[in-house]
Amino acid sequence: MSHDRRPVLVWAERVFTAALLAFVVYRLAPQLGALAGLGPELGRTPDFAFTTLDGTEVRSGELEGKVVVLNFWATWCAPCRLEMPSLQSLHEDRAGDGVVVLGLATDVGGAQPIVDFLTERGITYPIGRATNAHKRAFGGIRGIPTTFVIGRDGTVRHRVVGYFAPPAMRAAVRRLLAEEPTVGP
Repeated sequence: MSHDRRPVLVWAERVFTAALLAFVVYRLAPQLGALAGLGPELGRTPDFAFTTLDGTEVRSGELEGKVVVLNFWATWCAPCRLEMPSLQSLHEDRAGDGVVVLGLATDVGGAQPIVDFLTERGITYPIGRATNAHKRAFGGIRGIPTTFVIGRDGTVRHRVVGYFAPPAMRAAVRRLLAEEPTVGP
């Protein structure tokens, strides 16, 4: 290799390393924010409603006073599959404390493959079908899974795109449960 090319390769390596570091920080920041309770306030939860796959109606207005974990996911999504047991565990462990875990499947096609998928994995928290209106209401879903953690006052406190690590998810929920509920206007 020519001696003249070394500075170019060194700079290319530095640029690549900086870009990789920026990507890692970008992807981990929401996780760390949820873990530590830091991050931007993302605003009020949009009004939404959906019918679960078992026929139950879910309306955002009925969730005020509860901590809500709303997950957009798909059956074909590997990170979604990895995080679903954590969501199920959170549902089982904290439902009595005022935590509501909800899923909105982004799969296209019929509902039966989703029902079969959930049954096979023992997922029992409420799941509905995500519509384009749901996706738009939450500011667009740029990747799945995307999980929103919503405080008792209806404010979206965390948005995590990609796999939501269970320790960060549980820390965010625990912190929001410890906050005093606010009385709406």
